[in-house]
Amino acid sequence: MDHTLIAQAGATAADSLTLIKAAALVGSGIAAIGVVGPGIGIGVAGARALEGMARQPEMAGALLRNAIIIAALMEALGILAFLIAFQLYSYGIKL
Repeated sequence: MDHTLIAQAGATAADSLTLIKAAALVGSGIAAIGVVGPGIGIGVAGARALEGMARQPEMAGALLRNAIIIAALMEALGILAFLIAFQLYSYGIKL
């Protein structure tokens, strides 16, 4: 039995595990960037809703209701991106 081949196989398995761990951690960082988009979107939607309320005060109720629904949908996307980033990070740490 050749012991050098067994040692090389073990080293290759450890290298691939390190690569998977690194990819999971890098992926979690990239997924965390997805939280920025909904934050910007909520700010823009809120600014436009306030601008619309200032221009037509009689539509303030309808604009506020629609702005809250849109902000909730955008926030759900941000939470989803955060959860994916957290799961990838915990997977990378666990390896």
